[in-house]
Amino acid sequence: MKRKLEISELVFKVIAYTFLTVFALLCLYPFLYAISASISGRHAVEYQELILFPKNIQFEAFRDMFGNNQFWNAYSNTLFLTIYGTIWSLVIAILGGYALSKKRLLFRKGFNFFLVFTMWFSAGIVPQYLNYLATKSVFNSVGIMDDKWLVVIAMGMAAMNTILLRNAFENVPSEIEEAAIVDGASEFQVLTKVHIPMSKSTIATVALFFAISRWNGYFWARQMISNNNEQPLQVFIRNQLEQYTDLEQLASWTKDYAADSVIFALIVCSIIPILIIYPFIQKYFAKGTNAGGVKE
Repeated sequence: MKRKLEISELVFKVIAYTFLTVFALLCLYPFLYAISASISGRHAVEYQELILFPKNIQFEAFRDMFGNNQFWNAYSNTLFLTIYGTIWSLVIAILGGYALSKKRLLFRKGFNFFLVFTMWFSAGIVPQYLNYLATKSVFNSVGIMDDKWLVVIAMGMAAMNTILLRNAFENVPSEIEEAAIVDGASEFQVLTKVHIPMSKSTIATVALFFAISRWNGYFWARQMISNNNEQPLQVFIRNQLEQYTDLEQLASWTKDYAADSVIFALIVCSIIPILIIYPFIQKYFAKGTNAGGVKE
């Protein structure tokens, strides 16, 4: 039998649900506005007549963007950085988290301290830039001329995600690991057959963190990738924004849609892959964060 809510509980629930609903709508509004602005007519966008729903609907901005080969090239570069960057970073984080979760590891406390220390104090942008330049010269000396690999490999480490996986591996019952060792499992088999299957939620969450970071990566991609044909989507959007906000470009604009509509169309297309992937990983998100963030 359900307990009747007291007045104070009822008021709290009403306020909480109202606040969450308003907050959700505020988060959703920019995305809906971007969609409306990308398919609205030039006059409605330039004179800021849009509030929520599109006006004078057109799809010329999307058609123009889809016909741009540079857009598809930037999209493929972003997919490259996201897929290979996520795999590489996840492998490093899993191996590092597994090693740091073992009490028998020599100098374990020191390694854990230095890992956390990098989260407290950063070397700064200039030392990082010089480090990446040195790494780039090493890659070039061994024949790796594609700067995308520099972003994938040199930026593969993330202290926070390694700590999440370390805590998740520490929560795996030692009895299961001992039983696997008694049955003749090697160290690698203990990792792949015991720890990884029992930490799938945390691994999926960390993979999502890495994927979003690589997909949205802009600053270092712009600094380190000099070839325009290798730049990812976020850098391409920035370049397009600079181009379409140029006063001379706007003065000579004669198309039926606004220049801003192209930018909004690019933004919408850059968000779609994350929106597709996120629902499949959402069920692991809260569980994985709790499992990796709480140490028993």
